[in-house]
This record gives sequence, C-alpha cells and structure tokens, in this order.
Amino acid sequence: MGYTKLIRKSKRNKTIAKTRVTTIQRLSAKPVIKKVDVEAIKAEFAAK
Repeated sequence: MGYTKLIRKSKRNKTIAKTRVTTIQRLSAKPVIKKVDVEAIKAEFAAK
C-alpha cells in the first residue's frame, strides 16, 4: 500500500481549527474599559 495524503481532508481540518481558534479569541476578548468622569456627567445633568 502506498501512502497518499488526503489534501482535501487536511485543508478542512485546518480551516475548522482556525475558525475554532478565532471564535474562542472573539468570545474571550474583553472590551476596552473607558475611563468615565462620573462627576462631570452629574454636573451636566444638574445643569439641565
């Protein structure tokens, strides 16, 4: 028996792994927390 590499299957496996990694990274990514000046917002509402 000769050894033949299934190119299609390896390509599929690589794409599945890549999409899995990207989805895990997307779900585990934390959004950037912006520093909010609470006192300035309170003063703005008090002015209205």
